[in-house]
Amino acid sequence: MIAVMSSAVDLYAVLRLVRPLHQYAAKAVADQLADEQITMAMRAVLERLRDGGPQPVPQLARSLWLDRQPVQRVVDLARELELVETRENPAHQRSPLIVLTDAGRAAFARIHDAELQNLTALADTLDPAEVASAVRVIEALTEHLREEASRGAPDHGWSVPGPRPGEEIR
Repeated sequence: MIAVMSSAVDLYAVLRLVRPLHQYAAKAVADQLADEQITMAMRAVLERLRDGGPQPVPQLARSLWLDRQPVQRVVDLARELELVETRENPAHQRSPLIVLTDAGRAAFARIHDAELQNLTALADTLDPAEVASAVRVIEALTEHLREEASRGAPDHGWSVPGPRPGEEIR
Protein backbone atom coordinates (compact mmCIF):
# COMPACT_ATOMS: atom_id res chain seq x y z
CA MET A 1 0.00 0.00 0.00
CA ILE A 2 2.85 2.42 0.78
CA ALA A 3 4.41 1.89 -2.69
CA VAL A 4 1.04 2.63 -4.32
CA MET A 5 0.61 5.76 -2.20
CA SER A 6 4.15 6.87 -3.06
CA SER A 7 3.40 6.48 -6.78
CA ALA A 8 0.20 8.51 -6.36
CA VAL A 9 2.14 11.20 -4.51
CA ASP A 10 4.73 11.24 -7.30
CA LEU A 11 2.00 11.58 -9.93
CA TYR A 12 0.45 14.41 -7.95
CA ALA A 13 3.85 16.14 -7.92
CA VAL A 14 3.88 15.92 -11.73
CA LEU A 15 0.32 17.26 -11.87
CA ARG A 16 1.25 20.21 -9.64
CA LEU A 17 4.00 21.18 -12.09
CA VAL A 18 1.65 21.31 -15.06
CA ARG A 19 0.08 24.68 -14.18
CA PRO A 20 3.36 26.60 -13.72
CA LEU A 21 4.77 24.84 -16.78
CA HIS A 22 1.76 25.97 -18.80
CA GLN A 23 1.98 29.51 -17.45
CA TYR A 24 5.71 29.82 -18.18
CA ALA A 25 5.23 28.33 -21.65
CA ALA A 26 2.38 30.78 -22.34
CA LYS A 27 4.54 33.70 -21.21
CA ALA A 28 7.48 32.56 -23.32
CA VAL A 29 5.26 32.17 -26.40
CA ALA A 30 3.55 35.52 -25.77
CA ASP A 31 6.96 37.19 -25.49
CA GLN A 32 8.08 35.55 -28.71
CA LEU A 33 4.92 36.75 -30.49
CA ALA A 34 5.24 40.34 -29.22
CA ASP A 35 6.44 41.64 -32.59
CA GLU A 36 3.95 39.54 -34.58
CA GLN A 37 0.38 40.27 -35.60
CA ILE A 38 -0.32 36.69 -34.53
CA THR A 39 -1.74 36.20 -31.04
CA MET A 40 -1.30 33.14 -28.84
CA ALA A 41 -4.87 32.13 -29.62
CA MET A 42 -4.27 32.51 -33.34
CA ARG A 43 -1.07 30.49 -33.03
CA ALA A 44 -3.08 27.69 -31.39
CA VAL A 45 -5.64 27.74 -34.22
CA LEU A 46 -2.89 27.66 -36.85
CA GLU A 47 -1.31 24.67 -35.11
CA ARG A 48 -4.61 22.77 -34.97
CA LEU A 49 -5.13 23.39 -38.67
CA ARG A 50 -1.57 22.33 -39.47
CA ASP A 51 -1.95 19.15 -37.44
CA GLY A 52 -5.56 18.28 -38.27
CA GLY A 53 -6.13 19.78 -41.69
CA PRO A 54 -9.20 21.75 -42.73
CA GLN A 55 -11.98 21.78 -40.15
CA PRO A 56 -14.99 23.88 -39.19
CA VAL A 57 -14.85 26.36 -36.32
CA PRO A 58 -16.94 24.17 -33.95
CA GLN A 59 -14.45 21.32 -34.37
CA LEU A 60 -11.51 23.69 -33.83
CA ALA A 61 -13.20 24.99 -30.69
CA ARG A 62 -13.75 21.48 -29.31
CA SER A 63 -10.13 20.53 -29.97
CA LEU A 64 -9.02 23.64 -28.06
CA TRP A 65 -11.57 23.07 -25.27
CA LEU A 66 -13.10 26.49 -25.94
CA ASP A 67 -16.50 27.88 -26.85
CA ARG A 68 -17.15 28.38 -30.54
CA GLN A 69 -17.63 32.17 -30.39
CA PRO A 70 -14.12 33.18 -29.24
CA VAL A 71 -12.57 30.75 -31.72
CA GLN A 72 -14.73 32.27 -34.47
CA ARG A 73 -13.34 35.73 -33.58
CA VAL A 74 -9.76 34.41 -33.77
CA VAL A 75 -10.48 32.75 -37.12
CA ASP A 76 -12.00 36.01 -38.41
CA LEU A 77 -8.82 37.89 -37.43
CA ALA A 78 -6.66 35.20 -39.04
CA ARG A 79 -8.74 35.57 -42.23
CA GLU A 80 -8.13 39.32 -42.21
CA LEU A 81 -4.40 38.58 -42.04
CA GLU A 82 -4.83 36.04 -44.87
CA LEU A 83 -3.47 33.23 -42.70
CA VAL A 84 -6.60 31.12 -43.19
CA GLU A 85 -9.42 30.95 -45.70
CA THR A 86 -12.78 29.25 -45.83
CA ARG A 87 -13.90 26.51 -48.16
CA GLU A 88 -17.20 24.82 -48.68
CA ASN A 89 -17.81 22.01 -46.21
CA PRO A 90 -19.45 19.02 -47.92
CA ALA A 91 -20.54 17.71 -44.50
CA HIS A 92 -22.27 20.92 -43.36
CA GLN A 93 -23.60 23.79 -45.48
CA ARG A 94 -23.53 26.45 -42.78
CA SER A 95 -20.17 25.58 -41.21
CA PRO A 96 -17.36 26.13 -43.73
CA LEU A 97 -14.01 24.45 -43.44
CA ILE A 98 -11.19 26.66 -42.20
CA VAL A 99 -8.02 26.05 -44.19
CA LEU A 100 -4.46 27.27 -43.71
CA THR A 101 -3.18 29.45 -46.52
CA ASP A 102 0.42 29.26 -47.67
CA ALA A 103 1.03 32.44 -45.65
CA GLY A 104 -0.53 30.81 -42.55
CA ARG A 105 1.52 27.67 -42.99
CA ALA A 106 4.71 29.73 -43.39
CA ALA A 107 3.90 31.94 -40.39
CA PHE A 108 3.26 28.94 -38.15
CA ALA A 109 6.41 27.18 -39.38
CA ARG A 110 8.51 30.27 -38.63
CA ILE A 111 7.02 30.63 -35.13
CA HIS A 112 7.26 26.91 -34.35
CA ASP A 113 10.85 26.72 -35.62
CA ALA A 114 11.79 29.55 -33.23
CA GLU A 115 10.05 27.71 -30.36
CA LEU A 116 11.98 24.54 -31.14
CA GLN A 117 15.22 26.53 -31.36
CA ASN A 118 14.53 27.90 -27.88
CA LEU A 119 14.11 24.33 -26.56
CA THR A 120 17.25 22.96 -28.21
CA ALA A 121 19.67 23.93 -25.42
CA LEU A 122 17.51 22.18 -22.82
CA ALA A 123 16.86 19.17 -25.06
CA ASP A 124 20.59 18.70 -25.49
CA THR A 125 20.96 18.23 -21.70
CA LEU A 126 18.18 15.63 -21.32
CA ASP A 127 18.16 11.89 -21.91
CA PRO A 128 15.75 11.17 -24.80
CA ALA A 129 14.43 8.10 -22.94
CA GLU A 130 13.54 10.26 -19.94
CA VAL A 131 11.77 12.76 -22.19
CA ALA A 132 9.79 9.92 -23.82
CA SER A 133 8.92 8.62 -20.35
CA ALA A 134 7.73 12.09 -19.27
CA VAL A 135 5.50 12.27 -22.36
CA ARG A 136 3.97 8.88 -21.52
CA VAL A 137 3.30 9.97 -17.91
CA ILE A 138 1.60 13.21 -19.00
CA GLU A 139 -0.44 11.32 -21.61
CA ALA A 140 -1.57 8.81 -18.96
CA LEU A 141 -2.47 11.59 -16.49
CA THR A 142 -4.41 13.45 -19.18
CA GLU A 143 -6.38 10.35 -20.16
CA HIS A 144 -7.08 9.39 -16.55
CA LEU A 145 -8.27 12.86 -15.60
CA ARG A 146 -10.36 13.13 -18.79
CA GLU A 147 -12.15 9.91 -17.81
CA GLU A 148 -12.59 11.12 -14.22
CA ALA A 149 -14.03 14.45 -15.42
CA SER A 150 -16.47 12.73 -17.77
CA ARG A 151 -17.96 10.73 -14.87
CA GLY A 152 -18.76 13.79 -12.77
CA ALA A 153 -21.73 16.13 -12.60
CA PRO A 154 -22.78 18.29 -15.56
CA ASP A 155 -19.72 20.18 -16.53
CA HIS A 156 -20.42 23.01 -18.93
CA GLY A 157 -18.51 21.36 -21.77
CA TRP A 158 -15.63 19.65 -19.97
CA SER A 159 -16.85 16.23 -21.05
CA VAL A 160 -16.69 17.20 -24.71
CA PRO A 161 -13.71 15.22 -25.83
CA GLY A 162 -10.74 17.26 -26.87
CA PRO A 163 -7.97 15.57 -28.77
CA ARG A 164 -6.05 12.88 -26.99
CA PRO A 165 -2.27 13.09 -27.30
CA GLY A 166 -1.34 11.87 -30.75
CA GLU A 167 -5.01 11.66 -31.74
CA GLU A 168 -6.25 12.78 -35.13
CA ILE A 169 -8.33 15.91 -34.55
CA ARG A 170 -10.39 15.87 -37.70
